[in-house]
This record gives sequence, structure tokens and C-alpha cells, in this order.
Amino acid sequence: MTAPRVRVLLVEDHQVVREGLRALLREEPDLEVVGETGDGREALRLAREVRPDVVIMDLTLEGMSGVEAIQQLRRELPDLPVVVLSMHDDAATVDRALRAGARGYVLKGRGVASLCEALRAARRGEVYLSPDVSEFVLQGYLTGDRPAEDPLTDRERHILGLIAEGLTAREIAGRLGLKPKTVENHRAAIMDKLGIHTTAGLVRHAVRTGLVR
Repeated sequence: MTAPRVRVLLVEDHQVVREGLRALLREEPDLEVVGETGDGREALRLAREVRPDVVIMDLTLEGMSGVEAIQQLRRELPDLPVVVLSMHDDAATVDRALRAGARGYVLKGRGVASLCEALRAARRGEVYLSPDVSEFVLQGYLTGDRPAEDPLTDRERHILGLIAEGLTAREIAGRLGLKPKTVENHRAAIMDKLGIHTTAGLVRHAVRTGLVR
């Protein structure tokens, strides 16, 4: 008897990438994409609606950050494993994703075989990390040398990334469903926490910490 296919929810903000992933996953006989979106809030709704076996989660999304979405999924659907698919390979970003509850972390440059392996491992209840990131993560946990705590909340990090991409307060507000004044308040809080008082300084910090490239 053929085993049921693993039902996958695909959450990726770039449509071209999302379409490419969908096409590649379609070639795998044991995997089935049952929903897709580029919006964090929509991802939560779809997860409740289609009840996938595993979620592929990008970290840069519309609506809310991937880390926020993972945290919310863990609260609402604690048995639903999430595999992060990201271009960010810095220890701090990986650590945040794992702390949020991700069961896997795959770098986008690793290819579809690595992603499929991660999906199958997550479905079995295992943790999967790309070889590129597993060594320094393991060393950090063994030695207790964890990445320094980031003073920003996940929402502030998301907004900082959008600022660094050149979006205005009004554009950020429209994308996240906030009021422009709320975005300005977040910007002020970010500057205060980081001790940075210029947009150029914020951009440099975002690049240095892997929020944008």
C-alpha cells in the first residue's frame, strides 16, 4: 500500500521563487503542495484551513515576519513542524528561527534535494539543518556560546529590514497593515535601542546583521 503523501504549505514572498519551488516539489512522488502564500498572516489562516503536515517558511514575508509566523503557529498548532528556507546563514538568524520553534533550517543555495530531505525529516519528528549551518549551531549549543541577544523585537527587526530596503513609513504601514504613525514609533524605538540616529546607520546595521544583503 502506498504511503500518503506529505502535505506541504509553501510560504515564500517572491512569487517566481514560490512557483519554481512548487514545480520542483511536484516532481517528488511523496510530497504535495496543498497551499501557498507570501503573506505571514495568510500563512496562519491557510495552516488552520488546509492542515498541512509541514510548512516551508521564508523569514521575510508580507504581513508579519517569518519568525513571528513560526511563533504563532507553535502556539496554535504545536504539532505542525516548520522548515525554514532562507538565504540568511548568520548564527543569530538561525538561532532566532530555532528558538521560535522551527524544526529545520535550509539555505536557499542548497538545492531542492536538501529541502525535500528536511521536509521528510520534519514529518518524522526530526530536526534538520543544512550542513552549512549545522556545525556552528552545534558548536554554539555545546559550548554555551550563544549569539548575543538582539534588543529588537521580531516586529522591529521586520520593520528595520523594510527601512533598509528603502520603503517609506507609509509603504511599510501599507504592507504590514499598520498606521504610518505606528511605524514611525517603531522606527524611533529601533533607533533608541540600537543607539543609531540616522537612516544610513540603520541600513548599515541591517546589512551587518543579515537582515538585508
